[in-house]
Amino acid sequence: MKLLHLAGAALALALSTDALAHGRLAEVSVVDRNDRRPLPVYWHEGKAYVVGRPGNEYQLSVRSRGEEVLAVVSVDGVNVVTGETAAAQQSGYVLSPGASLDIRGWRKSLERIASFYFTELPDSYAARTGRPENVGVIGVAVFRKKASEPIARPYAQPSAPFLRRGAGAAESAASDELASRSPAPEAKLGTGHGRDESSQARYVEFERASAQPAELITIYYDSRRNLIARRVIREPAPLAPLPRPFPGFVPDPLSLTPSHSSAASKLAAKWRFRTSS
Repeated sequence: MKLLHLAGAALALALSTDALAHGRLAEVSVVDRNDRRPLPVYWHEGKAYVVGRPGNEYQLSVRSRGEEVLAVVSVDGVNVVTGETAAAQQSGYVLSPGASLDIRGWRKSLERIASFYFTELPDSYAARTGRPENVGVIGVAVFRKKASEPIARPYAQPSAPFLRRGAGAAESAASDELASRSPAPEAKLGTGHGRDESSQARYVEFERASAQPAELITIYYDSRRNLIARRVIREPAPLAPLPRPFPGFVPDPLSLTPSHSSAASKLAAKWRFRTSS
């Protein structure tokens, strides 16, 4: 592991999938494995959200968009490869140019994983290992590979998903403030440590072009009800149908009840009285 950390080596896994695009250097999507479909992304105040269904397994589908990259992945603030509280400088997955991979769970070895599934916060892996602070977020820190000739490239600073416990990111603080003002109507979702599955990987060498990621992709997730409560998803108000000028043939009128009949008789008598006077 020391060599892995110093050399910037990472786990390589080449599996393909179709996914929704999210990012410049890499495409990332969250795929519901039970429904076999990518989850639609909802944008709110510049942030991406997806709806998770409790009990459903999911996977992260990542594809390089044209160059070899290292993707350091976190779920609920936990590195999915090492299990450490996530930091962008940790180990991740290497993608060849244009290559894709499906990350289906927490890596237990080079041969096995424990599947991801949506669950209530107390059952999440992060909470069960004493780290519930960042439950509900997925992060992918993307690094370019160091070229033979050094090239100066801009990079983005890492934010909440890759900060160590106790770090005070403005994004995290703003989210906490919003949550305190608008408490969720049901338990927040997290990611569980699920069934054991086969998933082959191997070590490879990768030297990063910079100490900080070239791109940071963040996707938040929660139940549909909670995202509606936070106004991330806005449901349209139901509208009454407009009246139709030509609805069809003339039906027979309904028979009047005694009260209606009496009211109709009084109205007719009143009308006759007015016309006679």
